[in-house]
Amino acid sequence: MDQDSMKDKLKGKGNKLKGEAKDTWGEITGDAEKQAEGKMDKLKGEAQDSVGDAKDRLSRK
Repeated sequence: MDQDSMKDKLKGKGNKLKGEAKDTWGEITGDAEKQAEGKMDKLKGEAQDSVGDAKDRLSRK
């Protein structure tokens, strides 16, 4: 795995973790806006993770 794809995957994991925390906090406090932010952060993280996977596959060819 090259450095660029690893960077994308790490950013993705960070955003997924941040999103999970916001989503949970929003659920606990009844803050629908914070919950929505959390879901968006998780989606952003999943996209970054996918980009990292794609870069990794391309670098192996």
